[in-house]
Amino acid sequence: MGSTAEPDGGHGGAGATRLGFAAGQVVQEFGYGDDIDDDLRSEIETIIGAELVDEDYDDVTDGVILWWREDDGDLTDALVDVRTALDDGGLIWLFTRKPGRDGHVGHSDIEEAATTAGLHATSTMTIGADWSATRLGTRSRGK
Repeated sequence: MGSTAEPDGGHGGAGATRLGFAAGQVVQEFGYGDDIDDDLRSEIETIIGAELVDEDYDDVTDGVILWWREDDGDLTDALVDVRTALDDGGLIWLFTRKPGRDGHVGHSDIEEAATTAGLHATSTMTIGADWSATRLGTRSRGK
């Protein structure tokens, strides 16, 4: 898994552009809370040209962002849940608190939960002042 440390993270719109979302996509947000990065959230909405849909949205989506903190419960269960509404090939981004911040989730915990949920972590980067982003993909079985 690759790692990119960029101190400016999501500031100025550069972080959100690295997530791979595009205009017209439907992106569902899970784990919204008072501590999320509002600037990053707004940048994603600007890119897709619409508001993020919430956890109650009941149609297929092109992408998912999941804000996750150590005390939020079972990460594996959450990852299984977010996959259910995702279109094939859709993007899953897990946003976790950076090391040293309250609610930080360790990399090994992320990898274990992702593997159990049938996903794998493909890259991790700094996405904001307090948040890291880990891209999760589905495991292919080969052809």
